[in-house]
Amino acid sequence: MTAGSTAVAAAAARIRAIRASGAIVRVRPEDFTILLSKQEQPLVVSARGGVFKPHYKYLVGYKGLAFFTQSPTPLSLAANVEVVAAEGIWIPE
Repeated sequence: MTAGSTAVAAAAARIRAIRASGAIVRVRPEDFTILLSKQEQPLVVSARGGVFKPHYKYLVGYKGLAFFTQSPTPLSLAANVEVVAAEGIWIPE
């Protein structure tokens, strides 16, 4: 496989991943917590990532869309937030 065909295959894989996952909206951590406050009992998927520079990823559904944020420190979540700890969260670029 040539470098050109490898790049084309990688781009096609990204397009398939985006189609399979639907719309994912990236927001700032502050906006993510505002979205959580608009729900009675939000369900958040969280994961810790990073080897040399740790970061925390969060995903929540709101009005049919998936919202994602990433933070260098853990977010302070309200008591009404149900959290599912995942091994990882992968979001297509």
